[in-house]
Amino acid sequence: MPSFDDWSREDLIKLIEIHAKNWLAHDGCWFLAAEKTHGLEAAIRLDELSWEKFTVVEARRIMETFSIQEGGGLDSLARALEYRLYATINVQEIERPSPDKLIFTMVDCRVQTARRRKKLADFPCKSVGIIEYSGFARTIDPRIETRCLHCPPDEGDKSIGCRWEFTLSG
Repeated sequence: MPSFDDWSREDLIKLIEIHAKNWLAHDGCWFLAAEKTHGLEAAIRLDELSWEKFTVVEARRIMETFSIQEGGGLDSLARALEYRLYATINVQEIERPSPDKLIFTMVDCRVQTARRRKKLADFPCKSVGIIEYSGFARTIDPRIETRCLHCPPDEGDKSIGCRWEFTLSG
């Protein structure tokens, strides 16, 4: 295997994308195995427990790697969200309607898009998402509060995956 120093920019980008896709595929395979073995409710609970730990690890590694200071508010959160594995393979948007509010939208979520393409119901990821996004944001800055604006199984806007509001308290 050649040194990464010898790789073209194009090949490095492809590598990042395939790693992100493989990570998501593994997450899906793990979940399906847990669901088959223990049922949907238990699999979701295991997913919640897993994300409770992983989201903090991911946020801390992003902060360390890209010199994002803890306690940097919504600007730091916006920057950190751009470095998540999801950002590599999903279409997402960040809006700042005011200095103390950030709206994050997962415009195209690979998981939900694949399910919709297969004519399956949306994956009910809201409980996991609350843990994931709240934990990620609190790791960036403990003053950040998270509110779900839309996430399956919520009825409503099917043109997006999910939408979250982050505000700075104190």
